Amino acid sequence: MNAATPLDIYLIAIGGTGMAPLACLLEEIGHRVRGADLPLYPPMKNLLEEAEIVPLVGFDPAHLDPAAGAVQPDLVIVGNAVPRHNPEAEIAERLGLPRLSMPEALWRFFLAERRPLVCAGTHGKTTTTALASWVYLRSGRDPGFLIGGLPKNFERSFRVGSGPRFVVEGDEYNAAYFDRGPKFLHYRPQTLILNSVEYDHADLYPSHQILLDAYRKLVEMVPADGLLVAFGDSGQLREVAAGARCAVLYFGFGEENAVRPLALELGESGSRFTIEDEEAGQVRLELPIPGRHNVLNALAVYAAARRDGLAPEEIAAAFAEFAGVRRRLDQLGESGGIAVVDDFAHHPTAVGMSLGGLRQRHPGGRIVALFEPRSLTAGRSFFFEPYLEAFRQADLVIFAPVFYRERLGEEQALDVEGLRQGLEAGGVACFAEASNEAVLARALAEARPGDVIVTMSSGSFDGMPHRVLAALRERSGTA
Repeated sequence: MNAATPLDIYLIAIGGTGMAPLACLLEEIGHRVRGADLPLYPPMKNLLEEAEIVPLVGFDPAHLDPAAGAVQPDLVIVGNAVPRHNPEAEIAERLGLPRLSMPEALWRFFLAERRPLVCAGTHGKTTTTALASWVYLRSGRDPGFLIGGLPKNFERSFRVGSGPRFVVEGDEYNAAYFDRGPKFLHYRPQTLILNSVEYDHADLYPSHQILLDAYRKLVEMVPADGLLVAFGDSGQLREVAAGARCAVLYFGFGEENAVRPLALELGESGSRFTIEDEEAGQVRLELPIPGRHNVLNALAVYAAARRDGLAPEEIAAAFAEFAGVRRRLDQLGESGGIAVVDDFAHHPTAVGMSLGGLRQRHPGGRIVALFEPRSLTAGRSFFFEPYLEAFRQADLVIFAPVFYRERLGEEQALDVEGLRQGLEAGGVACFAEASNEAVLARALAEARPGDVIVTMSSGSFDGMPHRVLAALRERSGTA
């Protein structure tokens, strides 16, 4: 795919996790791409370097203003982390430059002439997007894709492709300061996979109802000849799906779902299950990554791919080779008989699913969970009881401080000490530490051979998983 008329495109906050791949995609189809950001670090720094895109460091009106000697761009793309008072955003407005948010640009340049397959929902959308992208690519359909994580089957998280499908992760976060709606409303799915509609992003959605309304709008966008693949075990999601104009195909564990696993086997090497296919009969599938939640992700992808005409054996072959996504039950290494796993889980449901997946992979190991309540939602008090239930699946839990405690205030902030007391009362050993350094020290003091240490955070956690592994290797003399 080539740009009909090459444009000079400037990206404000070019190093964002969505913006950097978008910049590379735009460069690949022939546009001149430039932009600015704060100092960048891997992996986004490396991504841009590979595309020979050299970002300007710092935000300066002179980067865009012809009066200051700059070349005026044909188009400005603004990242969702850019505030209205950003100096480059201000000069772009003052000059009246054409302006798009990241999801608007993705639609204009890559989705408008393709058939978007959008993977959305509170949980599982990154893994589902990566799995769908792999299935279509492995089966020779040459898809485009943009994944909000680092899939292990690909060298990059994005691809232009030339086939009819473009697979994209449907993020419910806001598009830009001038477009406060969710990104996914710009993607106009022809096929929509909707995995869950639980409450998240409390900083943007004051109530669950407001978030559900956003999902309803997304469902209503699917055209009459499209397809909604929805998690049927959730009554709330079925209510949202009721507004669809298109065919709806439900997946899940319950018997009322059209696509469900039969003879499910959960083992250390992954999951095996059978699907009753209307045309092909019983199809046996294997998935190397653990967890019941990943079985659900696979069911959704199977349903979408079969609707597109992919053969069961093509899908099965791709499933069997799927390696997963970094930071999703990502085992970084082992030292002294102790495994270290990095995981993105930050919502109680995701925490529970990840711990269940670890139990599947390490049935005899002691599960040690290091948890940082990082996001403005993860650190809120209304998740107290769900966290209490989720962490009961661990043997030892070490809590880091609530990252945004001062911003949330004492009434809204999660009571970590209360969680510690509640877990210990239920027989789960637990510590609530005052700093990340103390979390690290505690983890090393408690670690013993046979343990599986999993770090859980939606942020960097001060490099906790890598620091834990490095310290264990130094201790065992394998550094």
